[in-house]
Amino acid sequence: MTAADAAAIRTDGLTRVFGRGLKSVTALGGVSLEVRYGEVVALLGVNGAGKTTLIKILSTLLLPTSGSAVVAGHDVVREPRRAREATSVVFGGDRGLYLRLTGLDNLRFFGMLAGLGRQELKGRIDSALEQVNLVSAADKRVETYSRGMRQRLHLAVGLLASPKVLLLDEPTVGLDPVESDRLRDVVAAMRDSGVAILLTSHYLLDVERLATRVLLLSGGRIRENLTLPEFVRESGHAATVTIRGRGTPPDIAAGRLPETVTASCVQQAPETWVVDLRLREWSGDVFKLLDDLFVAAKVDDVQVRETRLEEAFTAISAQLTA
Repeated sequence: MTAADAAAIRTDGLTRVFGRGLKSVTALGGVSLEVRYGEVVALLGVNGAGKTTLIKILSTLLLPTSGSAVVAGHDVVREPRRAREATSVVFGGDRGLYLRLTGLDNLRFFGMLAGLGRQELKGRIDSALEQVNLVSAADKRVETYSRGMRQRLHLAVGLLASPKVLLLDEPTVGLDPVESDRLRDVVAAMRDSGVAILLTSHYLLDVERLATRVLLLSGGRIRENLTLPEFVRESGHAATVTIRGRGTPPDIAAGRLPETVTASCVQQAPETWVVDLRLREWSGDVFKLLDDLFVAAKVDDVQVRETRLEEAFTAISAQLTA
């Protein structure tokens, strides 16, 4: 494989316009991106940013207006069948399953559609059921499954064809925390086996647990392409340190603080105070600063809270729409 072919997903100037003339709407306006094998890339954006449109083009459910999209080395327009054979798609919700059939029968049906032979199919089904932890429920009708079990069955269907690329659109929507964790475990195992995964989710815990890189889609264009730590730092701070104490509050005058730290002090009562320090980054200088500022103070409690992805997403989205 050459360096040019290393990307599992690659788009170049991808556009999609719905409608014509004055009533036309541009859902994607020149999207260029890459996702490599063994990588989970999160595609974030507010509703209407174009995420689902992009997923549908990559899965050959929708044709682009212009530009190109290549999945596992196959152009989605010129070689849609080959692209589909290399790809599994999981949309949030119940779409695509036959509820009155058992989980096992669903897998047999979709496996035959994928062209798997009887002997090969049996082994693939057994393996897929074990990977998604549905062996004990295989003979139950899907209409009796919980929403999380149905999502895992969707993944099992995808596993049958040993996909090189996995497209996940809101995979944990409506799931409880336990089911969400189980689904993330399955996705993480696929990533570790070398599958390329493009993930969209409004549940940013999915992104924090699985992704190594974040693409921010806004107005149909990629506005940010950052590693997870870089994306969090775009919020302006890496962590907030909240310190509570009694007596005379520490001196947090601006002249005593480095540029990477902002602070506020609230006198909660005549004898108590709270200081919030927002840290752009951790360093030895920051620890020395904390020691110098609070060495003489009467400190009752210290809490450190790392900046969450949700805060960074909110801050960056606000900047883009300002």
